[in-house]
Parts: sequence; structure tokens; C-alpha cells
Amino acid sequence: MDPNSSMFILIAAVAGIILLFIFLYFVPVNLWITAQFANVRVGIGELIGMRIRKVPPSIIVNSMITATKAGLQLTTNDLETHYLAGGNVPNVIRALISADKANINLSFKQATAIDLAGRDVFEAVQISVNPKVINTPSVAAVAADGIQLVAKARVTVRANIAQLVGGAGEDTILARVGEGIVTSIGSADTHKSVLENPDKISKLVLQRGLDAGTAFEILSIDIADIDVGTNIGAKLQIDQASADLKVAEAKAEERRAMAVALEQEMRAKSVEMRAKVIEAEAEVPLALAEAFRSGQLGVMDYYRMENIKSDTSMRDSIANSDSDSSDSGKGKNEKK
Repeated sequence: MDPNSSMFILIAAVAGIILLFIFLYFVPVNLWITAQFANVRVGIGELIGMRIRKVPPSIIVNSMITATKAGLQLTTNDLETHYLAGGNVPNVIRALISADKANINLSFKQATAIDLAGRDVFEAVQISVNPKVINTPSVAAVAADGIQLVAKARVTVRANIAQLVGGAGEDTILARVGEGIVTSIGSADTHKSVLENPDKISKLVLQRGLDAGTAFEILSIDIADIDVGTNIGAKLQIDQASADLKVAEAKAEERRAMAVALEQEMRAKSVEMRAKVIEAEAEVPLALAEAFRSGQLGVMDYYRMENIKSDTSMRDSIANSDSDSSDSGKGKNEKK
């Protein structure tokens, strides 16, 4: 055989295999055969168009087969549109089948809207059929008598299909239930009444309509546990008494500082008056000298004045010595 012809045959065989793979990729014959046997009317041209639009034909065809077998009336165009919008087509089909079997009114448009909104539509249908229990965290509240109570609740909810788009989630339910528990405990006169009838909390919370505007419907609220916390009222009184004590101590310290300042001021005034007395005494010799010069005081008058001063001083000393001796005599008699 000619080598050139052998090479040509080999190249032709490789090219044929490549073309076959390309043909099978763009024309999924196996999917078309499967769809035909499942009574799903889809043409080869539609499958090729899905490949060109970068839509996996297997997802669309398999979802159409599942929907058709379940009795749902859908078209490949609906599923393809939802896929191109970023939706989860198999999840939507499962949700529609579950809703149909459970007699829940859920249309394809609602299901796709819920799916595109970021919620799991299949899980929402399951919660609508089988209610979900949400455990709240510990909620602390204070009764009117100042005793703190710590409560935990179990909230049974069911998905509200009509409110899944735009409705609030579980966090809002938990926040509202916690607020209702705090309000219910705070309105109680004593903590004992709450401990005796914890079901009052559930009734009061349910009456508030906490599921308004949410994606859930609250079926029941059950108080799972309630414990006695600290005596908040007594603690507040202690803190207030401590604050009052500090205020009183500050005022007392202020009065003491004012008294010390007044004492220092009086001492300063005493020193000032003593200085004035010394100043006045210093002027006496000057006045005597002036009296001598003016002739208003003679030498004999001066000696007479000095004698009177000496006599007065002697009498004062004698009187002081007599008083000291009498005091000492009294002390001896008392000792005897």
C-alpha cells in the first residue's frame, strides 16, 4: 500500500472520530431517546439550541421527565428560562412535586420567585408540611419585685408560602419572641406568679401576633425552662446606697475643708491683730518722748507711773503665788 494513502486514511479516521464526538456533544441523541420513551416531546433542534445557549440539556430533560411523570404541566422553555436566570431547576421541580402531593397551592411562578429570592423552596415546602421547632436563646427579664428570671422557649413554626418572598426570617421570629417574653415577665407583679404559671407567658406572646410580616406562621410557643437569676432590685438598692454614701462623704469632706480654711483664716486674723498690738505698743515710747518735749509730762509723773506699774506687777505675782499654793494644798488634802 502506498504510504501516502495510508497516512490519508489515518488522518481521515482521526478527523471522523473528532467530528463524531462534536456531533454527539451538540446532538445528545441519548437524551433525545430517553425523552421520547418518557413521553416528553423535545426535538433535536431544541437540544442543539440548549447547547448553543450553554444550558445543560441533561438538567432540563431530566427535570422535564420528572415533572411529566408527576403530572406537572411545564415546558422546556420555562425550565430553560429559570436556569438562565440563575435558578436551581431540579430543586424547584422537587418542591412543586412535594407541594402537589401535600395539596399545597404552589405555582411554578411562585416557586421560581422563591428560588431566585435566595430561599430553599424545597425546604420551605417541607417545613410547611412538617412544622419546624426553633429553640430560643436564654432570655433574661426582671419582674416587678426586682427578681430576674431567665427563660428558654421552643417556637413551633410552619412556612408561609405566600410570605416567603419579602418575609422576615428566623432571626426576626426569635427577636420578637424574646421581646414578648421580656414584656410578659416585666408586667408580672412577682416572680413567683411567673414560676407558678409559665403558660401565661406563652399566651401573652401568642396574642401579640409576632408572625406578622414574616415567612413563618407561629403554631405554638412553649416555655422549655425558666430559672431564677439575681435579685436585680436589691443590687440596684445597694448600688444606690453606695452612691449616696460617696456623695455624703464628699459633702462631709467639703465641710471639713471649709472648717480648716476658716480656722486658718482666724489664725491669720489673730496674727494680724497681734501685730497691730505690737505696733501700738511701739508707739508708747514715742508718745512719752513727745509728752516730755511738750512739757505735758514731768519726770516725777513718769517715776510715779513706773512705781504704779511695778506695784501692780508685784501684786499680780503675789496673787498668782497664793493661788498656786492654795491649789497645791487642795491637791495634798485630796491625796491624804
